[in-house]
Amino acid sequence: MSPVDAHLDARSAYVHIPFCSSVCPYCDFAVVAGADHMIDRYADAVISEIGMSQPWGPLNSVYFGGGTPSHVPPSVLGRILTTLQDHHGIGAGAEVSLEANPEDFSEARAGELSQIGFNRVSFGAQSFDRAVLEALGRRHGPEQIMASVAAARGAAIGSISVDLIFGTPLETDQSWAHSLLSAIEASPDHVSCYALTVEPGTPLNRAVIAGAAAPDPDVQADRYEMAQASLEAAGYHRYEVSNWCRPGHECRYNLTVWAQGQYEAYGNGAHRFRDGVRSRNVRRLDAYLSEVAAGRRPIAGAEPVTGWDTEIDRLFVGLRRSAGVSDGPGVQSLVGSAEGKLLQEAGVIEMSGGRLVVRRPLLTDEVHRAVLGLEAPIGWVEPPTPDNVW
Repeated sequence: MSPVDAHLDARSAYVHIPFCSSVCPYCDFAVVAGADHMIDRYADAVISEIGMSQPWGPLNSVYFGGGTPSHVPPSVLGRILTTLQDHHGIGAGAEVSLEANPEDFSEARAGELSQIGFNRVSFGAQSFDRAVLEALGRRHGPEQIMASVAAARGAAIGSISVDLIFGTPLETDQSWAHSLLSAIEASPDHVSCYALTVEPGTPLNRAVIAGAAAPDPDVQADRYEMAQASLEAAGYHRYEVSNWCRPGHECRYNLTVWAQGQYEAYGNGAHRFRDGVRSRNVRRLDAYLSEVAAGRRPIAGAEPVTGWDTEIDRLFVGLRRSAGVSDGPGVQSLVGSAEGKLLQEAGVIEMSGGRLVVRRPLLTDEVHRAVLGLEAPIGWVEPPTPDNVW
């Protein structure tokens, strides 16, 4: 078994923290700004929701995302983390991650978070170009990114990640190259690079509809290749489409998701996968709070993943990894299909060491489309449906 597939047996948890100082124009996550007076009430609701779930552990990784978890007092995050420990258990050496904005991070806050138990932090740097940061609605400057990474190092937080966004229309090749070089100089353990996406309903989407420049996909492809070359040369290996790291610093929570492993989730808009069922919580904050206050699990919808869909799901999430997926019925259907053969001839996918891998990550969406079009082979026998206890 490949080491990445070992995460299939991991158990993880995601906690959504929706609070932000302001909402970035490109963001379509379940977030709120100007609602800090609700932080304690929300934490109480998350703690109650944890208590409604079936005890399940110990957890191998915990991920606090958002929103901006670092915007919330560490003591509040500590209450939630303690509840996870008491209810599920958190394994020795587990990864405990926190998303953070550079402007929220100080030496004092880093020390508090480290003492609470956070051992990984992911900074939403996005760019080291002031003009790009302003266009993205960010509230920090390049110097705060460097200071926040240094503060995390000083607090002995063992794994540090920096997120970058490429393809903002006013960004140039030179400014993107500068951002990459600056990120490398900050010396994080992990770097994520994402293309700016115009999501429906966002202020960015409305601006583009009104005539503002939209991201250029060809330019974004070039910027991705710049990132690949720069980060690989600096000793970071790509282990997923958008993620690079130094050896041993892969995000374990994400590896669980991409391995088709199981994870619980708490908070508004949070998504989980347990016992063969993908489910999601209600998105609106007031609706979430009302559901939990009424003693109900705040689930907005659920889809069992069974039979052939399980194999399609395995390929869909697993092919994002540079290690790809192990051979199986879905792999054989893909490589034997007309679309699969074209993808192989174009060097997009390849069988290597008994695994199917994507060799041209920029075309992963094309591979995904081919996967979603696969039909169960003749004679396919569905495995037993698991008991759903979520």
